[in-house]
Amino acid sequence: MDLTLGRRRFLLSFGALGVLPTWARALPSEGDALRPTLIGAAWRGPNANDTHYAGVLAADWAARTLQIRYAVALPTRPHGLMAEAGGGLLVNGVRPGSWLLRCDGQGKVTQQVDVSRESAQVRLSGHVAVGRDRLYTTEIDYGNDQGRIGVRDRHSLRKLDEWSSGGIEPHQLLIDEAGHLLVANGGVRRTLEDRKVDLPRMDSSLVRLDGGNGRLLRRWKLDDPRLSLRHLAWSRPGADEEPFLGVAMQAEHDDPARRAAAPILAVLDGDTLHTPTRANDGHGYAGDIAAAYQGGFALSSNKAGVAQVWHPAAPEKLTRIVELKEAYALADWTQPEGGPDPANGGSGVLVATGLGLVRWHPSAEPAFLPWPQPMALDNHWVVLG
Repeated sequence: MDLTLGRRRFLLSFGALGVLPTWARALPSEGDALRPTLIGAAWRGPNANDTHYAGVLAADWAARTLQIRYAVALPTRPHGLMAEAGGGLLVNGVRPGSWLLRCDGQGKVTQQVDVSRESAQVRLSGHVAVGRDRLYTTEIDYGNDQGRIGVRDRHSLRKLDEWSSGGIEPHQLLIDEAGHLLVANGGVRRTLEDRKVDLPRMDSSLVRLDGGNGRLLRRWKLDDPRLSLRHLAWSRPGADEEPFLGVAMQAEHDDPARRAAAPILAVLDGDTLHTPTRANDGHGYAGDIAAAYQGGFALSSNKAGVAQVWHPAAPEKLTRIVELKEAYALADWTQPEGGPDPANGGSGVLVATGLGLVRWHPSAEPAFLPWPQPMALDNHWVVLG
């Protein structure tokens, strides 16, 4: 896609939200007031067989540059990443994942686990959540298709226990305020070669597990069994409001027309899981989700090359904010104090695309930073605190 056209498209998207971009209001000095943002990311070179890396990118808004702070070569393609204190990262291999590693803020690998030594048939399924003294990893027992939650020592990464995930093919999990686990069970049975099988028997669900012992506390399902619940994000509402849990979905219908028309967002509002809108990306595929825009969510689709925002004040809509090839990894970004509108509590979004990083915020200057070298970003990234 032509870069000029792409920039025009993500600028025009502000009009749908009734927000005029800051740079359209001629405030060029605002970018200079923003400190660099550090982003934990995973990538490879431009070719399919290039080495995969995880590391930290520094987005310097004043200089309009994106630099690599450090890069760690990985055994295979990664998936989920977690930021750690001091600029380090916790990274795991893509499903069926055979490794889990930690690096420090200088890019030195300090721990690495070979999951195949723990079990002949259990592998990592995608993501990690960090508790007070434990790590929780989503896993699949490929011997019987059952989802598992690995309970690991937070410091050594050693597995301490293994719980049922309460479903099939757990993908992402988050921890709630009570310390319990919210797990998105994608419901798709897979082979060790990651081939999908027996889709008519899909069994996707969202569950809450006791964070102390793994006991199943609650299970939610949608009416359409061919909607795979996959990625999760908490909203960032106002001070007196309860957060929503957003669930990004991927349709697995046999009929292409049904896939194309399938919803891509589910929301857990209190005790109710529902699909607030049928608006989608034209493919029935949400690749990532992040908090955005005063209690809403951003969703991406690399298939459509689009990132969209959902807001609870207009629950029937998805508003396009970025249209660029391979729009995929998302991270929520809040303008630092000193920005043009510090009273605005809305979160913005950092979007990885095929051409570079796009920064969107309802009241801060948009920005585009090209990749520092030819590179293809992976599915997820995270802002370092």
